[in-house]
Amino acid sequence: MMERRAPRPSELRPLLKFKKPTLSPKERRLAAALTIEDLRAIAKRRTPKAAFDYTDGAAEEELSLARARQAFRDVTFHPRILRDVSKVDTSRTVLGTPSALPFGIAPTGFTRMMQTEGEYAGASAAGAAGIPYTLSTMGTASIEDVRDANPSGRNWFQLYMWKDRERSMALVDRAAAAGYEALVVTVDVPVAGARLRDTRNGMTIPPTLTPRTVANAIPRPAWWINFLTTEPLAFASLDRWSGTVAELLDTMFDPTVDYADLAWIKDQWKGKLVVKGVQSVEDASRLAELGVDAIVLSNHGGRQLDRAPVPFHLLPEVAREVGDATEIHLDTGIMSGADIVAALALGARFTLIGRAYLYGLMAGGREGVDKTIEILSTQIERTMRLLGVSSLDELRPDHVTQLERLVPRR
Repeated sequence: MMERRAPRPSELRPLLKFKKPTLSPKERRLAAALTIEDLRAIAKRRTPKAAFDYTDGAAEEELSLARARQAFRDVTFHPRILRDVSKVDTSRTVLGTPSALPFGIAPTGFTRMMQTEGEYAGASAAGAAGIPYTLSTMGTASIEDVRDANPSGRNWFQLYMWKDRERSMALVDRAAAAGYEALVVTVDVPVAGARLRDTRNGMTIPPTLTPRTVANAIPRPAWWINFLTTEPLAFASLDRWSGTVAELLDTMFDPTVDYADLAWIKDQWKGKLVVKGVQSVEDASRLAELGVDAIVLSNHGGRQLDRAPVPFHLLPEVAREVGDATEIHLDTGIMSGADIVAALALGARFTLIGRAYLYGLMAGGREGVDKTIEILSTQIERTMRLLGVSSLDELRPDHVTQLERLVPRR
């Protein structure tokens, strides 16, 4: 029998340590977020439906997005044991310059609609973290203002080729004058994808106040206060627009753009050239022959062609075909640092995050973007240690097995 006794106060004192209260609601929210999915849940609570769905949604049945995310889940890692992983190096040389982490922020349109700090939060957070930031042609801050928000960081400019070529190249000239180091030409938008959530929500730029949107705004007053009391949405590349997003895209974008146009752009731009939206081995090989500095395997986050190829599935074959001829970057479906590590192991030089960054932005502005970067960085370091690698260059294809779910029928 164990003898029982009353505990002494001196014995209880070490067990009764109370956590210091956090007075800031934003700090409490972000401190409780351990994953990108946690940030997504916070973002959904705090953002009106139309703006959240614009970020969260994809084209038609949203199969491309679902499959891309599932592809990362369908991975088996193969760790090595008894390695010294007391220190890990997460840096990567990308387009000839070091990045502190193996991911950058992807171009996203209409970003200040999601949260009023928008591109300014993304660019400044990227600069502080030592990673590249990409401004979209459809961004809601000017080329020069984003440069000023990230004056000593790595700024890239994403270009959609418009029907008005002179206007397109005027943007390129502005980006060059502002010191942007890379031009990211996006080639998978000859027309707008059918983003049904936006159609059902009556999504316009800027958001239209209807009885439905007002009702949806009542439990989200902070978003509307910020939206109505800060500078109206302006665009990196055009004047105001009062129609739907799809109408804007179809009005502007040029479905005739071809490889000759890309070669012409390459001749005009003196910095690094990246082509985003590559979805086949054949196109990857042709772009490498053209001499572009990097390609981005991407199906536009599932927002264009539904049932498009999964970039992560394409990666191993593209890596074998292209080799060292050009850098391979990858986006679509990334929701964790483990996803990023898997992509690097299978041949990607770099990755880009879009929704993951926007979930953080909607959850907490600049601090929320910092939280996104912190979560992914922590997950990358932990995954590397558990795999037994101390630098990203040690990652190899045999660290990862892609499990087969969608197997082509012969």
